[in-house]
Amino acid sequence: MANIEQLQIVHAPATVVYKALTTAKGLSEVWTRDLTVHDQIGEVNEFHFGDNDLTKMQIVELTPSKRIEWLCTESDPEWVGTTISFELKEKGSKTDIILRHMNWKEVTDFYRFCNYNWAMFLYSLKTYCEEDTGLPYQDRKF
Repeated sequence: MANIEQLQIVHAPATVVYKALTTAKGLSEVWTRDLTVHDQIGEVNEFHFGDNDLTKMQIVELTPSKRIEWLCTESDPEWVGTTISFELKEKGSKTDIILRHMNWKEVTDFYRFCNYNWAMFLYSLKTYCEEDTGLPYQDRKF
């Protein structure tokens, strides 16, 4: 099994970061504007990236200002069954965010591509939390 792990430091309280990762408003500015987001464990969030690219994430954990975990139930076959988690650790006026995308079956070119895109997700999350402007899928030019 392979895992992606990344760290981002955001100059914002954990409450702001948590809200960005758990609300339609936040995730629409950070990841994609075409989405359906819920706030209950067991519910399934839907994220659309273009006409034929749907990702469904079942909410596994919501610990306010501390941890979020999703289980991918529908997406690219390499994602199905993987988990994505965000651990938040507030330190003074900053929050450390550890993103983990766990349980990949193997390291493939798609895994490498996703590793890059998770870094871009964290950059978008940082700019949204610090400057109120993210970089969702619809605005990316790279």
